[in-house]
Amino acid sequence: MAFTQTAHVVHAVALPDADLTESPLAPDQVVSGAPEVRFLALHESDDLAVGLWQHSTGVSTDVEADEVFVVLSGRATIEIADGPTLEVGPGDVGLLPAGAVTRWTIHETLRKVYVVRP
Repeated sequence: MAFTQTAHVVHAVALPDADLTESPLAPDQVVSGAPEVRFLALHESDDLAVGLWQHSTGVSTDVEADEVFVVLSGRATIEIADGPTLEVGPGDVGLLPAGAVTRWTIHETLRKVYVVRP
């Protein structure tokens, strides 16, 4: 029996202090304010993406992928079209289904860890 060794990428990131890359919203996504979005990809493959995402105060819209997230800091209201309204803050876990149309009202800069199935 032969074993094949594959390269594994190992990450250790200080989540509250990690340096994130700017990822501007499309102008049609901004509802109010001048929100800035930043992220740090920790893993990306055809079937899974994991990383950090941050959104400063303001209001924006999005169409979601299948996502599980954990809020590290900040507070937000997430309105889901034809669905519930979520109030999230530090330590909260959220689940967003693919195709959900959302409106994010960020009250305090929100930073989260996300796991997305593209």
